[in-house]
Amino acid sequence: MQDHLPAREARGARRPSSGPMGSEIYESLLSRILSLEVAPGDRITIDAVAREFGVSQTPIREALHRLENEGVVVRTHLAGYRVAPPMTREEFEQLVEMRLLLEPAVARRAAARATPDLVAEMRELNAQMAAPAAGGAGSAYALFARLDAELHDEIAAVSGNQVIRTALARLHTHVRLFRLSYNVEITTQALVEHDAVLRAIAAGDGDGAAEAMTRHIAASSERFRRSFTESAGARA
Repeated sequence: MQDHLPAREARGARRPSSGPMGSEIYESLLSRILSLEVAPGDRITIDAVAREFGVSQTPIREALHRLENEGVVVRTHLAGYRVAPPMTREEFEQLVEMRLLLEPAVARRAAARATPDLVAEMRELNAQMAAPAAGGAGSAYALFARLDAELHDEIAAVSGNQVIRTALARLHTHVRLFRLSYNVEITTQALVEHDAVLRAIAAGDGDGAAEAMTRHIAASSERFRRSFTESAGARA
């Protein structure tokens, strides 16, 4: 277990006060955590991150508070922040069950309510996921996780059921899932599945949208489920 954030390349002179704010630092820390550059249990010190980015502690605290709300880091009295452990197998299966109960329903509702403009926005999100991202594989993986969450949230928003949308958002599904496996296969296959959901929504096919969402969640869950099998094999 490490006691500090792994060092990055030198960043030159101290940045001005208009440098990276909380959201940018959040993205940077999340990319390191999702790519396992910063492993579960590693300590993240506010002073070290502030020195790296050349900013005050305020945006660092904002980023860490956001990560704490999402269950990515944990804060303990007098010990500061550490990267949280990933989901257990039981927690994972419960999350999958919840998704299968809620997300096909919002996809069905979205098919009845989506306008061409809203469909275009959702397709644009899916297209952004396929575009290469600057900053290396870790940054690209973190960006995909965030865009994936935005797409699913947009479908829930279009459904018009704010209660379900809020419930799904509070699960922080995508950040928690993408911590399980740093694998490009997860991203490439999801794009095709998203497209099937969006085509059904665009056609106003509620049953088709619900079925496509069910297939997507089932396939996605199976991809992430392999991480538990691989971990068990590594320990054997």
